[in-house]
Amino acid sequence: MRIIADLHLHSYLSRATSKSFVLENIYKWAQLKGVQVVATGDFTHPLWFSQIKDKLEPAEDGLFRLKSEYCQAIDTQIPTSCASGAPSRGEVRFILSSEISSIYKQGGKVRRVHNLIFAPKIDDVANIRKILEGIGGNLNADGRPILGLSSRNLLEIILNVNPQAFLIPAHIWTPWFSVLGSKSGFDSIEECFEDLSSHIFALETGLSSDPQMNWRLSMLDRFSLVSNSDAHSPEKIGREATIFNTDLSYNAIFNALQTKDGEGAPPALEGTIEFFPEEGKYHMDGHRKCQMMLVPKATRENHGLCPVCNKPVTIGVMNRVESLADRQPDVMPQGVKPYHSLIPLIEILSEIHDCGVNSKRVQKAYHDTLAALGPELKILMDVSLEDISRKHSPLLAEAISQMRCGRVQLDAGYDGEFGTARVFQEIKNYELKIKNEEKKRGEELS
Repeated sequence: MRIIADLHLHSYLSRATSKSFVLENIYKWAQLKGVQVVATGDFTHPLWFSQIKDKLEPAEDGLFRLKSEYCQAIDTQIPTSCASGAPSRGEVRFILSSEISSIYKQGGKVRRVHNLIFAPKIDDVANIRKILEGIGGNLNADGRPILGLSSRNLLEIILNVNPQAFLIPAHIWTPWFSVLGSKSGFDSIEECFEDLSSHIFALETGLSSDPQMNWRLSMLDRFSLVSNSDAHSPEKIGREATIFNTDLSYNAIFNALQTKDGEGAPPALEGTIEFFPEEGKYHMDGHRKCQMMLVPKATRENHGLCPVCNKPVTIGVMNRVESLADRQPDVMPQGVKPYHSLIPLIEILSEIHDCGVNSKRVQKAYHDTLAALGPELKILMDVSLEDISRKHSPLLAEAISQMRCGRVQLDAGYDGEFGTARVFQEIKNYELKIKNEEKKRGEELS
């Protein structure tokens, strides 16, 4: 069974998140995007945990569904083409998860590492919460609590609660808050998790890197690479995700991550859905205040300083990857999983209509497109170009064709500024190239 999973998102109780980020809207947007398994996020927060217990009920082993009384009002808002229960879709399932911000001192340096934790049972979550509260964690302050607890000790806590609980280091390259980040991270997973490193079997690559960048480090070969949205609003669910081909259960997902393949063929861990990493807000080095973006070579030549103000720049993901890499960029290690680099549909439609993603025109076009063609990720990856052209427009079909081929114009993000990925300049360049080639052939024939 093919399952698209988004294992990292938040609730309205985390900082800088949408007030609409409630379980009902997670259920809704998972269907619109084509995501079957979603994280609950934020289970450490007492109010969110209470809502999880009230609104979700057990489904398959270790997974949960939204109770029917909460589904009814939402179901009327879902196009038939996207609805749970449609022939090509299963019902949305929730997996119990939370993100922890660990800030602590290790190796003579202050470390700031974000980790995702998962558990199969409500009782497990209750026990984890009790332990974290007992060591001084203020779980009421934020859906993603800040704890003075090392990553290694956090892992030990969840393993003692249930050996089937697991931890995935989040967005591992982000400069400020990650296990390999340039500002406060480590130089290896083993340095961070010490004697418990063998219990780390999956890493989240984050929006600013893609699998190919991570393939440059042989020390990461043993890990499953996963991608997730880290959504702070329901509309962002599925902007990155992980594809499984396995049974619908917590244990099946756990085993697929732990072994990379699980049992049988095809592989249980099929691949990932990615941003173009240039879209991530920490892909390149830079200094946002001066609107200065630098490639790693330029940063080195300028001794890590901003050419405008002479203050230190934020070292981005590409630079950090290069500093730890032991392979060239074009090397593909054995056994790696394929990935799909996508531009969100709303951004493509924004280009087509030449107005903002939040405009009424683009919002209507987005929902009309879903009604005609199905969930967003299916449109971007699987729907035939012929169907897109016939049911929507040749222009959208051409844009998606260019995106699938990687013919996009990229302006890289840096120092907290998101980058951009566009298709229409590339379409114009491609059309001009074809015309020039046809003109040249015509001249040769004459």
